[in-house]
Amino acid sequence: MAGSLALPGALLAALLALASPSFTPIHRAGYCSFYGECGRNPEVNVSLVPSNVPCLSNTPAQEATGTLLSLLRSVCPDLVQGDNETTLVCCTYSQLIALQLSVALSGTVLARCPSCARNFASLYCHNTCSPDQSLFTNVTRVVNRTLVPGVPSVAVVEYQSFYRQRFADAAFSSCHGVRLPSTGGFAIATMCGRYGAQLCTPQRWLDFQGDKNNGLAPLQINFELVPNGTEPGDAIEPLDAQVWRCSEAPSEDEEPCSCQDCAESCSPVVAPTDSSPPFRLGEADGVLVLCVLLFTFFAMVFLVALLCQRRSKGLTVLQVVPAARGCSGRVGDVSHQALARVFRWWGTLVASRPLVVLAVAVVVAGGLSAGMVTLRLTTDPVELWSAPGSRARQEKAFHDQHFGPFLRTNQIIVTAPGRAGARYDSVILGSKNFSGVLAQDVLQALLELQERLAGIEAWAPQAGRNVTLRDVCYAPLNPTEPTLGDCCVNSVTQYFQNNRSHLALTALQEDGKETGTVDWHDHLIYCVSSPLSFKDITALELSCMAEYGGPVFPYIAFGGYQDSEYTEAEALIITYSLNNFPRGDPRLEWVLSWESKFLEVVQDFQRSHSPNLSVTFMAERSLEDEINRTSGEDLPVFALSYLLVFAYIALALGEYTAWSRVLVESKVTLALGGIAVVLGAVFASMGFLALLGMPSSLIILEVVPFLVLAVGADNIFIFVQEFQQSQREPDETREQHLGRVLAEVAPSMLLCSISEAICFLLGALSSMPAVQTFALTAAVAIAFDFLLQMSGFVALVALDARRQEAGRFDLCCCCGKGRGGPAGEGARLLRPLLERYYTPFLLHPRVRPCVVLLFLFLACAGLFLLFQVPVGLDQELALPKDSYMLQYFSALNQYLAVGVPTYFVTTGGYNFSSANGTNAICSSAGCDSDSLTQTIQYATNFPNVSYLAIPATSWVDDFLDWLNPTSRCCRIHQFGEHKGEFCPSTSNNLSCVAGQCLNTLRRPTAEEFQRFLPWFLQDRPTLQCAKGGLGAYDTSVSMDENGTILATRFMAYQRPLRTSQEYTAALRAARALGDTLTRTLRRVPGTDPHFSVFPYTVTYVYYEQYLTVVVEGLVTLAMCLVPTFAVSFLLLGMDLRSSCATLVTIAMILLDTVGAMALWDVPYNAVALINLVAVPWASRWSSCPTSPAPSPAVPSPPGWNEPPRPPSPWAARW
Repeated sequence: MAGSLALPGALLAALLALASPSFTPIHRAGYCSFYGECGRNPEVNVSLVPSNVPCLSNTPAQEATGTLLSLLRSVCPDLVQGDNETTLVCCTYSQLIALQLSVALSGTVLARCPSCARNFASLYCHNTCSPDQSLFTNVTRVVNRTLVPGVPSVAVVEYQSFYRQRFADAAFSSCHGVRLPSTGGFAIATMCGRYGAQLCTPQRWLDFQGDKNNGLAPLQINFELVPNGTEPGDAIEPLDAQVWRCSEAPSEDEEPCSCQDCAESCSPVVAPTDSSPPFRLGEADGVLVLCVLLFTFFAMVFLVALLCQRRSKGLTVLQVVPAARGCSGRVGDVSHQALARVFRWWGTLVASRPLVVLAVAVVVAGGLSAGMVTLRLTTDPVELWSAPGSRARQEKAFHDQHFGPFLRTNQIIVTAPGRAGARYDSVILGSKNFSGVLAQDVLQALLELQERLAGIEAWAPQAGRNVTLRDVCYAPLNPTEPTLGDCCVNSVTQYFQNNRSHLALTALQEDGKETGTVDWHDHLIYCVSSPLSFKDITALELSCMAEYGGPVFPYIAFGGYQDSEYTEAEALIITYSLNNFPRGDPRLEWVLSWESKFLEVVQDFQRSHSPNLSVTFMAERSLEDEINRTSGEDLPVFALSYLLVFAYIALALGEYTAWSRVLVESKVTLALGGIAVVLGAVFASMGFLALLGMPSSLIILEVVPFLVLAVGADNIFIFVQEFQQSQREPDETREQHLGRVLAEVAPSMLLCSISEAICFLLGALSSMPAVQTFALTAAVAIAFDFLLQMSGFVALVALDARRQEAGRFDLCCCCGKGRGGPAGEGARLLRPLLERYYTPFLLHPRVRPCVVLLFLFLACAGLFLLFQVPVGLDQELALPKDSYMLQYFSALNQYLAVGVPTYFVTTGGYNFSSANGTNAICSSAGCDSDSLTQTIQYATNFPNVSYLAIPATSWVDDFLDWLNPTSRCCRIHQFGEHKGEFCPSTSNNLSCVAGQCLNTLRRPTAEEFQRFLPWFLQDRPTLQCAKGGLGAYDTSVSMDENGTILATRFMAYQRPLRTSQEYTAALRAARALGDTLTRTLRRVPGTDPHFSVFPYTVTYVYYEQYLTVVVEGLVTLAMCLVPTFAVSFLLLGMDLRSSCATLVTIAMILLDTVGAMALWDVPYNAVALINLVAVPWASRWSSCPTSPAPSPAVPSPPGWNEPPRPPSPWAARW
């Protein structure tokens, strides 16, 4: 062991030999190395906090008395001896004042962890004032200064400080985990220069403190860490003072550091489970096993029943006497006959007066359609997909009421595909790889783009004025009268304050023996590791803060990097944050107009740089604009679709007997009438609902016409073809013939229409407004379609029959050959194929069992696949294929390193000003272990479960630090005209001296809390007080005129989310966390029982529907099956067998449809639910009268011996 320590000791001895030991010849207890002040350091050009350097003085330490001793007891209590002992120091009162300022600067950041703050102050106290200063310091460089004429002095500009390794390690360990509540990051990141928090070590931490180029150190301090067990020699004794662990309280009046700042203080935390494990039976998928067993069971039952039936074929069956019909059968017959009589009478009446009925139908439909002039079209996605009474909408309304709407985001993502990167060797910061997109010409292009965007003037027609960026931008540090420089723009060029000269700046840099040039590369390397720095450590001496005064966090400005290698990022991200306004606010037009110009400018930039750069972008309005554009571009498609359906109906309805009669037997007019009936029903339903005040949407305009067309065209074919196939009975007039045919087909049409209308009415019970209005419009349209077909279309058929019997041409009824009806049955294609081939094959004894087993298998497979269907709707699917937003979403998913902000909002009824209330929120020393911010911190440790990546910012914690009496943040004018008013940290007014808001480190009283909180929220952060709340928290606390807190919010960040499933899971996890916080805070004395904490982010209103859409869909479909069965049962003459068959068929269709969705990766959402609701069209098949009596050779099961009902001619068609 001794041999292993000899080498470090020898190296330290060599360092001492080279360090000009003559400046500190005496290394002895009780001796100083320097004492007093010798003016400014001539080697430091830029100092953020100007201070003097000490004078060389290798003399005995001086006794501290009076004010010096009193101040020493406050600033450096560890150096104060007991009451009966003399306290010696190596510093003057003025040096101690400067030290107090320095400690206060660090105290605002570290005070939340008393042990860390005490240890960090101890480093400076020992270096500056320790009576044994010469034992562990060695002056290496001095300059001659003449402060007083004729009195030369020697100023120390560089010295060595020797620390024992365990002392440095312990001090560093106590501060390593301290958080910055305003950013969610670590305080050590601001105190370790280019290394940041992840790469910081005790040596790097101390080196940055002693770097004269950091803007704070007045001279160069070279910290030498002496390994434990070795001695540097030459009478040097490394400093090894007392260090408090972060889990220890440095005094009786203080608390240990909290868990958020000190891992040692944390209780063991059990990692939450990601999700419920999949259902398995052994090693197999449990659902698959159950579905296989289900199929096997039903298949065996079916096969056994089939075998039993075939074995009984040889039995001789006696003549079966038809049993008397039961009560339900007689009631069914009566109801069926009653319906037939009504429709027959109605059909005969309409056919007798077709023009009158047609005119009435046109007037009624036209009158209702006129209501469309009052139609309100909803395009806001929030209004479409989130119910006003839903939890997400209520929470959004609460948030917007107290904090304003969520900021509008306009973003640009720039990459350089195929462009090679380069390696940069920094003189002072080492070697770094730079990606191809991080090149000076690219940065200059981005500066040019931002200059163009800053100069935008957009015309707002309604306001009658030009709008600029300063009119709409979010300016956190100057919200009342912002300039362009105050606008919050996050980009890599903000590390250079969006200044071309700063980007082009170079300087000569010396680093020991090495000399070279530093440029924008060096500044960028430093800033991405220390974004909160007001000055880098290079000779450039530039700030890392953005032009608007805030920091630019690299995870927001860069994308596509690994770990923290930001200079290797593949994408640069520019984000413009704009103020948002509710609909109806005239300022909303301002921001929409500016965003339109933003898109134009960026599109032009994209075109001009397309050879070298890939540029993707979006504005807040982009998604809504692109969806609206999709609807407009789809209109020609809709028109073509209707034209094709019209052509198909016109050709298919015709029954051609000869070429000479084609013009007579064509049905173009009837097809046009059928299309007109469908459109009339759609327009009438929309106009009718508009008159009732119900808004519409683009979904209705796009889908409902096709839905009603499908139902309407089906009814047209049923009616017209049945009329064509039916032969007129003797002594039956044309009108009576049409009435008889209508009596035969109308029950089927009525059954389908009622079933569909009821199902869509049940669909209107959905909580989503878009689904409600769609379902209600569809239900009314289907009802109107049936009524118009029973009136207007029946009249058109009567007129067409009259025309055809007269031998007049279609479309031109004034012309014709004047010959009578058809010579015979017309040519058809589909019916012969069905009669001769398909039906015999399907009903073959060997085919029927296979068909049953096949569809049973498909139903069970669909049941299994049902559990594989993804739930949600990715927003890319709602956009046209040529949309620029698709490229943006692709880049966003590929490069974005952090998700959207998530706020945890507290409602009214909580007493923040009480000690218990404060401790249950904060996360610094003395706060509860299960406080709000601490609980959120726990959640960020498990981002795969909580979906949170960055802890919540906490205004309470920063407010407590702001009140710390050791800082300059909260001070009160003690006299003068401003007596009793707030004194900002930048003021050197004498009335602020000793005017701290709190005299001791404690929790504020309720009165102090209400008095000082508004000051904190309006205090601009400065170097002297980085804890000011303006910009970070001024919009996070909502208070009434009396200072009562009505609502607050705490901002965390989600991890990047890619799919709608992840967004939904993040919402579910955040709500679970909010419920936990609510239960915890309600236990605080004095809390209102109705107080709550809820999470809020801009996406929740869109994805809340997917939390319940599965259950809602199952309930809706189950409810749809009930009326379908009931209507079938009633209108089919109470035929239980046919009604049950209908129910089973629909259920199997639903399962097969959902199974196909899983195979084709079609997600389940509200749109899919609407399509599934339409499945009850299958009920039309069961309207066909019952099957014939069983064969005499086969025994009939119970209930099969009822005589068959008289089949109607239209039933034979099926």
